[in-house]
Amino acid sequence: MQRQGSIGGSAAIRVRVTGGVLLVAHLALVAWLMLRPLDVPWVTPPNLRPLAGIRADLALGWPHAVRPLGEGLALLAPLGVLLPMAHGRLAVSRLASLLRTAAAGALISLGIALLQTGVPGRVVDVDSLLLNTAGVVLAHLAVVPAGRAWLRRREAREPGAAGAVVTLQEELSQGRTPTIPRVGIAP
Repeated sequence: MQRQGSIGGSAAIRVRVTGGVLLVAHLALVAWLMLRPLDVPWVTPPNLRPLAGIRADLALGWPHAVRPLGEGLALLAPLGVLLPMAHGRLAVSRLASLLRTAAAGALISLGIALLQTGVPGRVVDVDSLLLNTAGVVLAHLAVVPAGRAWLRRREAREPGAAGAVVTLQEELSQGRTPTIPRVGIAP
């Protein structure tokens, strides 16, 4: 029996495994980048006021604001694609997928921010949490709906791939009794 709405067969396994491996690799890279101690002569105070750091970056002028804002958006942006890829479902509500991915991105960003409090030279910045979550959402919106549509079209073109697995719900709706394989008793 297949999970309703998931990719069928070996393609599902390949997509999920690839997504899982890339997700672990990306999180390891983020942990290495963000949880290393910094050797700095002084440390800025923590920023706990939302949008204060973003406003300060924008006050420096557009060319100087691009790098810190871009870094904040790009740090966790791959999670917007990798989390749905590791989940492996095609038929899912766009809004539910977006909310689930955004919540996971926000929680991962919050976890990194909390872990940074114990790392020398690192301070908490609420704006990094906002930028990281926005990056996850933007990447999700840019890639995931088109990727799922492409996979659904590809699955529909392959003969027998979509109709090969009949779910229990389909069997019951068609009036058939589902068959359960019997296991023999060992001698």
